[in-house]
Amino acid sequence: MLLEIIIATLLVSLISFVGILVSSNAIKHFLHYFISFAAASLIAVAFFDLIPHSLKHLYEDGVGLDFSFIFVVIGVVSFFLIERFIHWHHCGKEDCHEKPTGLLILTGDFVHNFLDGILIAGAFLLDFYIGVTTTLAVIFHEIPQELGDFSVLIHSGYSKKKALLLNFFSALSAVLGGIAGFFAFDQFQQVIPYAVLIAAGGFLYISLSDIVPALHKHKNKKYVIFIESMIFVLTIVGFWFFLGFLH
Repeated sequence: MLLEIIIATLLVSLISFVGILVSSNAIKHFLHYFISFAAASLIAVAFFDLIPHSLKHLYEDGVGLDFSFIFVVIGVVSFFLIERFIHWHHCGKEDCHEKPTGLLILTGDFVHNFLDGILIAGAFLLDFYIGVTTTLAVIFHEIPQELGDFSVLIHSGYSKKKALLLNFFSALSAVLGGIAGFFAFDQFQQVIPYAVLIAAGGFLYISLSDIVPALHKHKNKKYVIFIESMIFVLTIVGFWFFLGFLH
């Protein structure tokens, strides 16, 4: 069963190359639209997927909501400190050519994909067909999110090639999670909901502190601002229906 888990998580990791479907010209001319989509997708994934499912599992284990939400706050604070460290350690007194937001999204994505790998491993250990359906659900879930992550990396100053490669290396943590889950699923199972809440807090921090303010700084024409706003709202609504359909 380990081979099936590795194949499944590797397929999930390959979804990170979805950005290759976006041409360089499209990135150049429509980046602000992609960024609007990325900000909304991070918020939607946090509120409609990561947080509610973690709270459900913790509630079943007798953990109260007030205690559970502390881990969302821990995620926000952790990513704030990581960003401060990046500014202090890498930027110093010079301007950064690549914004810390890119490193933050890679960190959050690494954790998220690692946890997906553990979940896929657990599903295969229960039943082969449950593992297959879980893998497909994760793949469908990852497509729009990976596109959003790719957009954030481009916005952060990375070239298309570098963004694709870094996104893929971050996504490979799903394979690590699958292998770890295969050998120690029982030990990981208890901490997964807490780790997911921390990742959700990180996604919220990235979106609301870095990406959304960047949208407000754009001095675009009124019709462009209107389209950006509609993309933001429709992306959140779309994720609500999409994630509800998957679950």
